[in-house]
Amino acid sequence: MMTAAIEEEGFDCRKAWAATLESLAAEDERIVAVVNDSVGSSNLGGFQKDFADRLVNVGIAEQNMVGVGAGLANGGRIPFVSAASCFLSARALEQIKADVAYSEYNVKLVGQSSGVAYGELGATHHSIEDFAWLRALDTVTVLAPADPWETEMAVRWAAAHQGPVYIRLSRMKVPDLGSDADGRRDFTPGKARLMRTGADVTILASGTMVHLALKAADILAQGGISARVYSFHTYNPLDEMAILDAATETGALVTCEEALVRGGLGGAVAELTSANQPTPLERIGFQGFQTTGSVDWLFEENRMTPGGIAEAARRAVARKL
Repeated sequence: MMTAAIEEEGFDCRKAWAATLESLAAEDERIVAVVNDSVGSSNLGGFQKDFADRLVNVGIAEQNMVGVGAGLANGGRIPFVSAASCFLSARALEQIKADVAYSEYNVKLVGQSSGVAYGELGATHHSIEDFAWLRALDTVTVLAPADPWETEMAVRWAAAHQGPVYIRLSRMKVPDLGSDADGRRDFTPGKARLMRTGADVTILASGTMVHLALKAADILAQGGISARVYSFHTYNPLDEMAILDAATETGALVTCEEALVRGGLGGAVAELTSANQPTPLERIGFQGFQTTGSVDWLFEENRMTPGGIAEAARRAVARKL
């Protein structure tokens, strides 16, 4: 049975990514896909069937894959380079740095099955360092969509944007977040989505953690604590105004991410607030390498649950008193 950490019902964002890419490719022949023997895990079977001459499979050679993507971009194509996040962001980091980021080539990097989605395969397959590595590359827009709608918007924006993009996708099912706090839906890279208003503490969450943060806000409300919740789908550029406003207006912050707290969103918020608006901050995520275990166990062990997030929020609120 699934624990409270992961939703049993929900949507696989990889399906939203694949459907969106196929739709875009039908409209724009410049769009191509580059994979590392990962057609299945990237959900690109339909793309391969419809656009066989626009899918390049380099085999298990991630460094070559990124180089091929850069070459295609230099030739006027719009390459979406898709692979397991752990291998794309680690094994090919030098190529991402030199061939894509430094050169500012129009390559779209798509990290599949990110975080600890591979579970029992262990630390070699966990991708929890990617935000720390890629956020340091200032020319790369780093996106972490939280639901199928944000995923579709991220892929569409990336295709239209001129420049390097990294989109981080999970294989874990998540619910549709629905509308923003104002009743609308807005996806603008570099601008966080305000999902719930609140006055006592702000929870800044990304990717698979956003729906858990919203549940934590419900728990907090039962105890009289009003929590503001953001979907921080963009790590670079960071929505600094939303963070500083939250620090000023609520006086307590919690970051939630399926990644290392050092260098990721937790690190970014700590850097910003310590220099501009020192604020009690609790960081939910991974403290370091994770042992082998199921996704549910890893989330529970690291208190990456609605209850764990609520506990962290209470600690942050207590520290401001």
